[in-house]
Amino acid sequence: MIARIDAHHHLWRYSKEDYGWIAGKMAAIARDFLPQDLQLALSTSGIHGSIAVQARQSLEETQSLLDFAQQSDVIRGVVGWAPIAGPEFPAVLDRFEPFRKLKGFRHVVQDEPDVAFLLRSDFNAGISLLRQYDLVYDILIFERQLPAAISFVDRHPAQVFVLDHIAKPRIRDGALEPWRSYIRELARRENVSCKLSGMVTEADWAHWRPQDLQPYFDVVLDAFGPNRLMAGSDWPVCLLATTYKNWFSTLREFISPLSVTEQDLILGGVATHVYSLSENA
Repeated sequence: MIARIDAHHHLWRYSKEDYGWIAGKMAAIARDFLPQDLQLALSTSGIHGSIAVQARQSLEETQSLLDFAQQSDVIRGVVGWAPIAGPEFPAVLDRFEPFRKLKGFRHVVQDEPDVAFLLRSDFNAGISLLRQYDLVYDILIFERQLPAAISFVDRHPAQVFVLDHIAKPRIRDGALEPWRSYIRELARRENVSCKLSGMVTEADWAHWRPQDLQPYFDVVLDAFGPNRLMAGSDWPVCLLATTYKNWFSTLREFISPLSVTEQDLILGGVATHVYSLSENA
């Protein structure tokens, strides 16, 4: 049986200073979330393994996630942060090369004020180094940054990319355009896969219904197909709007019309392939 993989979650030892983005109505997640908490969450939904993703832009957190992964068989991979645009990036790549569970990097592009940040020459120079280390790059953006993301991907046709959170469409407003058109265009690039994650927190946290999310799921399913979609929880951030179990129940309902083979791809097969996961990584 194909392992069930949560392709996107976070872990942290919380401090207000380190995780300043957790503020306002996000008090429910302003606490520690550690591997033992993850294990409990996964057990509610029959998930066998996971990919831990950075939530803070520091090498310290990247190392912490790798340490967690070394201690936990359930964490099959890590997508960390590194100074991709910095002159020190080659040395950082060499430093982390021995860590077999390091599968990729991510930068919080969604917070960059420059809508064309992804097109910076120094950032692209760093991205061009990832292939020789067999590392994936996770694209974290808002809808408005999709045009730049399309041009960015075109600069690196051999690099493996994963789009996080379906590029954060304006689900709360019920807006499909221009997100839908941009997603269809981005999905024409075969080196890009997409995570079915982060949707509930782009909807109305307190009042969302599955039918609010369905049109967005339909778009990415049509655009990417089951062979380039992977299930992710965005836990513990998802707890602002739902439980871990309820999110995976909702996702399984969305994919229920698909064949068993297609469901297996979304629930673990694609993540296992794209991130080169193994049980003994």
